[in-house]
Amino acid sequence: MNKKWIKMFAISLLVVLLVSACTNNGNQEPASNNKGSKDGQTNAASEGKPATWIADRKIKGLVFMGTDDYTEDMNPEMKAKIKELTGIDFEIQIMKADRSIDGLIAGLASGDLPDFVAFYLNNSGRPEMPVLLKAAREGMFTDLAPLMKDTKIYSKYLEKGFLPLDTEHSVMFRPEFNGSTYFVHMNINREAGYTTNLIGGPFIRKDIADALQVDPRTITSTEQLYELAKKIKAGNFTDSNGKPVVPIGPAYWGGSETDKMLMDLEWGASDQRIKQDKDGKILHEAETPYAMKKVEFVKNLLSEKLMHPEFFTIDESRATEGAVNGTWAIIGNMHSMQDFNQDAHYVPIGPIQDVEGSTRMKLSFKSGYSGWAIPTTTDQPEDIMKFADFLATKEGKLLWKYGIEGRDYTLDAEGKPVVKQEVIDLKAKDPNEAKKLGFDGVGNSWGNILGSTDTDNIADFGEENWADKANAGRSRGADLIAEYMNWNKMREEAEIKDVYTPTAFLGEFANGTELKAAFDNYNDSLVKAFYSKTAEEAQKTLDNALKQMKAAGLDDYLKLLEEKNADPKTPVDL
Repeated sequence: MNKKWIKMFAISLLVVLLVSACTNNGNQEPASNNKGSKDGQTNAASEGKPATWIADRKIKGLVFMGTDDYTEDMNPEMKAKIKELTGIDFEIQIMKADRSIDGLIAGLASGDLPDFVAFYLNNSGRPEMPVLLKAAREGMFTDLAPLMKDTKIYSKYLEKGFLPLDTEHSVMFRPEFNGSTYFVHMNINREAGYTTNLIGGPFIRKDIADALQVDPRTITSTEQLYELAKKIKAGNFTDSNGKPVVPIGPAYWGGSETDKMLMDLEWGASDQRIKQDKDGKILHEAETPYAMKKVEFVKNLLSEKLMHPEFFTIDESRATEGAVNGTWAIIGNMHSMQDFNQDAHYVPIGPIQDVEGSTRMKLSFKSGYSGWAIPTTTDQPEDIMKFADFLATKEGKLLWKYGIEGRDYTLDAEGKPVVKQEVIDLKAKDPNEAKKLGFDGVGNSWGNILGSTDTDNIADFGEENWADKANAGRSRGADLIAEYMNWNKMREEAEIKDVYTPTAFLGEFANGTELKAAFDNYNDSLVKAFYSKTAEEAQKTLDNALKQMKAAGLDDYLKLLEEKNADPKTPVDL
């Protein structure tokens, strides 16, 4: 009761002071109220502060994401530069948990939250979404819409057509919130269909392809892939240690089902497995012949020793070691920007056509990744919004992407950064030491959390990736591979879609939790079927998984997808 009385008294006192201030200044806002970016810059300049000044305060964030993606260690010189430019003493802490969502649930339940929280959020179908919605509905988060209005970058989120449909209608500005928004979806590109020249999928050792006189770009079906694997096995090729190669090895990152290698057997993307057939009926993969076709294909590869026996289960370290040593003639899945492949001695296969017979590149209109929110317990939440907005500007991005001018880079005649050679050399020689410099280019990604959005690296920095202009960045191999694959032509002919993923509506489905568990069980059952002794045993495993999905409401969910897809506001990627 006493605390409540004190809070009410403080609010009353604040109102009196504000009214008094307005009266004394002819109804003008007091100089200390940095309401908008223009006012803030004017006030800062009058006080001898830089135009980027926000407030002399500490901002602390709690990050519910893995340490592989972010680091809480910040370089002292970088912290000092942030303080000099904005007045902010910035600090982040990573909530360590076996699963990031478990950390998010525990952190929100504790009620003891810092100035902002950050979390994974690819789309509205992520399992974090129901957790975040519950917190927002219970009043745990600040309404950010009013705070965005006068910002330089985040005000774009309020413009019609800037955000993708899922971000606008299902993540941020949900109808139930009546124009309010309680979390920010990040990593929204400035332009529609924006993409890098990053190419992913199966890769083959170029020397092996040359020896077999095979152009990997002509391998566009799993049947052709199978024949290629047999030729590799008969060719008696060896790795860098003189040991026999494995025709098809696992993904660079470890055991998984690699949908791009099996595209003509995949019913929709492997993380969704829901697609519309030629008659317009929406089906799960388990309801189609493709599930068993895929099982039979993989079982063939395994039985003929054309695929590594631990393809779906091998740990990352051994998978990566096999790639680096050339043990895998074909790497099941990797991308064109791997450090070990800067000379492009591994080149892409295909691409493999999809179930509709197309190899056309497909791009999202725009897509989001990760998010952040400000708890209602935070003092002066507008400072956090202003700080995030600064980090999202070109000047802010230059700081957290490239480091400190003079120390880490110089500027060319056009004002674009040119990375210093000694920094490039340090990263190549000792990546851990380079990371201590404290910016994204060397692997320290603190700035991504609040500042990575409105992205257009070419326009802002004259290069797609850090150190490209110095011709020594991580993208050298990607450039060679893009040229090899005629990436520019692929990009020009790409299909751009602004759609929801099929699992985006699990959060509003009555049995969403149970159905998500059943979907996960199907994924596990599929791998189990690959290793089954007989086709009959595999079929039984898949049938049981389908029964569980049906019991969890699969049919009703597919009907919901029909309804959503019929609404112009919620088209589904089918």
